Amino acid sequence: MNPVDALNEIAFWLERELAPTFKVQAFRKAAAIIAAVEPEELATRARDGRLKRMKGIGDRTFQVIQESLDGEVPEYLAGLRSRGSQPLAEGGGELLGLLRGDLHSHSDWSDGGSPIELMVDAAQLLGREYLALTDHSPNLKIANGLSSERLTEQLTVVAGINDGGAGEFRLLRGIEVDILEDGSLDQTAEMLSALDVVVASVHSKLRSDKRTMTRRMLGGITDPHTNVLGHCTGRLLQGSRGTRPESEFDAETVFAACAENNVAVEINSRPERQDPPDRLIQLALDAGCLFSIDSDAHAPGQLDFLQYGAERAAANGVPADRIITTWPLERLLAWTTSGA
Repeated sequence: MNPVDALNEIAFWLERELAPTFKVQAFRKAAAIIAAVEPEELATRARDGRLKRMKGIGDRTFQVIQESLDGEVPEYLAGLRSRGSQPLAEGGGELLGLLRGDLHSHSDWSDGGSPIELMVDAAQLLGREYLALTDHSPNLKIANGLSSERLTEQLTVVAGINDGGAGEFRLLRGIEVDILEDGSLDQTAEMLSALDVVVASVHSKLRSDKRTMTRRMLGGITDPHTNVLGHCTGRLLQGSRGTRPESEFDAETVFAACAENNVAVEINSRPERQDPPDRLIQLALDAGCLFSIDSDAHAPGQLDFLQYGAERAAANGVPADRIITTWPLERLLAWTTSGA
């Protein structure tokens, strides 16, 4: 098989398993290095030992390249494929099969780890019909949030991907926009109007008092550009960033506003978030809310985290038709652009 494809696929499976970032990046870096080398030259360097001496090529990546050049499926990749054949989640399989897309993902334009093109390749590999690219807004400087100028540049890249042979797949123009302290959204109305999907989230001062946080969230929800309320409690249950308790807010008031303003409540599929908690999913159901099962992927392999979200939605009895990511693209875009 193609050694570049082999290295990138290994990185995909490692990301899916939540392997350490340095391990994943070793394979991504090696793939980028050899992608710049002509195939015949690559084979020559592998034979005469020069490839193994190249910076960024280690023992494991060299072995993968060599086995690929020999026409074999690398042993390391075969093992990862075998492990990857097992589902990540025990339940939710039927609902997972109904999911058509994902409305929350990040690329290396903000705090993701991979180029947009690799995210698109992975989404297509997983059978998605659409994926929203939702890099962060400018206020989130720690995540390299996009200014209006950079977002405009990114939209040109998205258009190029959609026009350049993506087939039936569609990369949606999106953003994960900060809900600022005063409840306004961290991007111009003009830019937000140019997008297909707007996910609005709180990322700062998560320990504000209940009244303050409720008022802030209501500001974001009632903005006519908002389509999805992202990871509403901001909690962290595990992972390299440690743990973080839920933000305090009046959930009944917030979810009533979501239902009234046609804003879907995100079921965030990241295993460290599992946000909202089950009791809040039930409150949102009772309020008549729509939902969006999203991966919040920051790397290609994490796009498969939708399995976790589907498991939680199914366990809480969320009807498939109230999950906007089960909708065909035409229906979804009619809803995001008109609120109908």
